[in-house]
Amino acid sequence: MTGATGTPPPKPDVSDVSVGELMSNVMRDLSTLVRQEVTLAKAELKTEAAKAGKGAGLLSGAGLAGYMVLLFLSLALWWALANVMDQGWAALIVAGLWAVAGGVLLATGRRELRRVKPKPEQTVETLQQVPGALKGERA
Repeated sequence: MTGATGTPPPKPDVSDVSVGELMSNVMRDLSTLVRQEVTLAKAELKTEAAKAGKGAGLLSGAGLAGYMVLLFLSLALWWALANVMDQGWAALIVAGLWAVAGGVLLATGRRELRRVKPKPEQTVETLQQVPGALKGERA
């Protein structure tokens, strides 16, 4: 990290501070860092869970609405086909159409659920910087 002029910031004078006090400060800062990282992880996971919930809710709602509409359309198609062929064949044709529709819905729902990222990426990235920061390295 550098100052506004491009020079590193001055180092604090710790010559009159005891080792115990320095360790206390380090532990306090480390504790604060861990609490902040946990808070960040919770926020990221909450966001991803909301995405997953939204996708699952949309799939459920679409499934129910689609079921009701297509139930009646299926019955109408079955009756219409039964006017030109045997009812058994008409029912098989309607069932085959449903099998295709079910496959499309399954593929679409799986694609939406694959977009969910359960790993809190920002938290992982900042946690990887902690060991270097403890050693005094700069990012």
